[in-house]
Amino acid sequence: MTATLELWLAAGLAAILLAGAAASVLLLAMGRLSLDLGWGRSIHPLGPITIRIAAPREQVFDLIRSPYVGRTPRASGIEVLARGDGLVVAAHNTKVHFYTARTVEVVEFEPPETVSFKHLIGPVPHGEETFTLSEADGGTELCYQGEIGIDFFVLGRIAGRHWVRPQWEAVVSEHLEALKTNAERLASRSAR
Repeated sequence: MTATLELWLAAGLAAILLAGAAASVLLLAMGRLSLDLGWGRSIHPLGPITIRIAAPREQVFDLIRSPYVGRTPRASGIEVLARGDGLVVAAHNTKVHFYTARTVEVVEFEPPETVSFKHLIGPVPHGEETFTLSEADGGTELCYQGEIGIDFFVLGRIAGRHWVRPQWEAVVSEHLEALKTNAERLASRSAR
């Protein structure tokens, strides 16, 4: 073989390996490829994020619970896979940048104060989140906190700190703002 042909073959092989690695990272981020190896897992705290909502606690709790126990709107990105007393298994499809991430989680309801999520399958091998609602000044104070775990030693720590955690918290903040808007709109309608 000529040196030029060998160079082209090496470049082609490198391109295939690079494309495979990029595709694997994208599939991991989308939750379509799940790796739970436990190798060098780092735990990253989420939150706390606290918001005040000018609506009764029971009403806010019902708004959070409604897509899981009632009729699930298609636009919610939620697909309920199984229902039980105070517990559901649901897939969440969340738009992140140019792709949709899919997580499957156990969602537990403890009316009217706690909604908990335990990650089963998705972009990270470990995740737990809790939304705690308490009464405050005639309204509701909602506190979100949790943790995610990412494998692969230093690479996982860097990805968790600089990419996954900020994206995760941004999505949660977006959902909390939408919840606040809807809850306050319903509360003002009820007051009229």
